[in-house]
Amino acid sequence: MTDAQPRAVTIAAIAAEAGVSLPTVSRVLNGRSDVAPHTRERIEELLRVHGYQRRGGRSAPRARLVDLVFNDLDSPWAVEILRGVASVAHADGIGTVVSAIHRRPSAAREWLDNLIARASDGAILVTSELDPELHSELRSLRVPAVVIDPAGVPTLDVPTIGATNWAGGVSATEHLTGLGHRRIGFIAGTPTLWSSRARLDGYRAGLQNAGLAYDPVLVVEGDFGYEAGFRAGARLLELPAPPTAIFAANDQMALGVYEAVRRRTMRVPEDLSVVGFDDLPESRWSSPPLTTVHQPLAQMGALAARTVLRLVNGESVESPRVELATELVVRYSTAPPASSA
Repeated sequence: MTDAQPRAVTIAAIAAEAGVSLPTVSRVLNGRSDVAPHTRERIEELLRVHGYQRRGGRSAPRARLVDLVFNDLDSPWAVEILRGVASVAHADGIGTVVSAIHRRPSAAREWLDNLIARASDGAILVTSELDPELHSELRSLRVPAVVIDPAGVPTLDVPTIGATNWAGGVSATEHLTGLGHRRIGFIAGTPTLWSSRARLDGYRAGLQNAGLAYDPVLVVEGDFGYEAGFRAGARLLELPAPPTAIFAANDQMALGVYEAVRRRTMRVPEDLSVVGFDDLPESRWSSPPLTTVHQPLAQMGALAARTVLRLVNGESVESPRVELATELVVRYSTAPPASSA
């Protein structure tokens, strides 16, 4: 009795039987020329024997897995995005594989090899740190992908999910000018990132709306980390004419400013008003609770998951780019400047 139905086979199984690496099989599937002829023939023969179906073929089995890829996992906002993705994936019976590539090409290569091995149905990228070759390979594998863009500029031709970073920057700055602040410091995020530039542009627009000139002395570059916020806050407070308020481009840097204030035996908001961006859970429990711009991170993750699952199912998406609204949340870290009292 013969088995007329070809068994589903993974690229990992083909690689193991051929005695080659996963990337080598991937190169053959992608039509790359950098594979020795005898190796290519061996792999192609095994693909035929096992009846391997390229991703995107109607008969290809679903792995019921979605990859979620971050640059790093050391930021609390990553947990919020993960929470949103996992809620949608779990409800649909889909597993979530979480990876961090740590901005290293070798880690990105390893992730893509692993994605090939497990034949994940789709990918959600909270990163732009894949080199052009890996981008090309991901596209040629026909893996549906969505980019969540707080972490970077997407270079894949895929749907993106973001937030209204510019509008959030405007609302934070206008909140401070409305309280009477005229010297407002700004701690920027990594300058190569979309979210960083948009928040800085929003800060500048907010100043302009209040009739205030942009002063580059009051702008310090950070990296979205707590220590960067501490260093930048200390630098701003050491100016001959320090600001009466500081808007930090995320909550972690804003809480770093808190420490810079504490070490100078100053107080928030009596001596310095502080505004953050993200509205992470810890911002509610800081002392004092932080005024911040709410970024709907969990909703962004959920929408990204719904979008990639629609693509996996062969459905279209309404818009290639969606921006969810931000909202200023006023707590107790802002007040009129002491000099105006």
